[in-house]
Amino acid sequence: MPPVSSRRALWLGSGVAALAAASLGLGWWLGQLHSAGPGKGNRPGLERDVAQLVGRMEKGEASPVEQQRLLELLVALNRRAEAIPLLERLADQAPQRWQLRLLLAELRRDQNDRPGAERELRQLLSARPDQIEGLQLLALIQLETGRAAEAQAQLERALKRASEPSLKPEALPIGLLLAQVHQRAGQAARADAQLLELAGRFADDPRPLLARALLQKERGDLGAAQQTLTEARGRQSNTAVQQQIERVAAAWGMETLKGPGSGPSPAPPAGAGAGNP
Repeated sequence: MPPVSSRRALWLGSGVAALAAASLGLGWWLGQLHSAGPGKGNRPGLERDVAQLVGRMEKGEASPVEQQRLLELLVALNRRAEAIPLLERLADQAPQRWQLRLLLAELRRDQNDRPGAERELRQLLSARPDQIEGLQLLALIQLETGRAAEAQAQLERALKRASEPSLKPEALPIGLLLAQVHQRAGQAARADAQLLELAGRFADDPRPLLARALLQKERGDLGAAQQTLTEARGRQSNTAVQQQIERVAAAWGMETLKGPGSGPSPAPPAGAGAGNP
């Protein structure tokens, strides 16, 4: 299912799949609900279900499970504007469920209410200042509204919190996000420097090098991208991760990566020769 809006996906979760990082575009929830949406045959029945659930809501009789079901149906039926007040109520009733506030922000943004989406994210981040999904969506909105410097400053503060006095695991996704914001702001050198720093601080994790390889590929420097992928592969002892990196290289039309752990080339079939087809 494509994203719910036409925004360009950011590379943190695109070309290198799960190896890079979570996608900055947070339409996954809306997209999942929409992809499970009604076909022509069952839409009338689902509309009747919505009417019944709305009636129970108005009477104060809807259970939490029924409220959740109503929310899912409204989104799946593309009645998202109606879903916003319901989701707002659910988020207010359960402030500990930060995911609801995040989803409300995504829904507002999907309805072109960026100020409303940002307001929800500020509320989320006031309680959880380094919540990566919230930082991702806020950075995306800031980029969309021409405030790259604001996004950079906020992420630099978050990265500092995650790095001092000791390095924490969340510094990696925050740093990857900061590198992407630099790239989207036209600061390729800063993005590259950020990824190299992350690669040094998280030497056992392939994601900074994979992200750097993708940047190099997007700049058209396939030779440098292949070299970076080879380096990422060479840092890995996990065969499954090595194979994933090799698949990335193959998908980019690169030659087989060579490095430590590379197995021998398969022998040709018996009887095959240079002159055989």
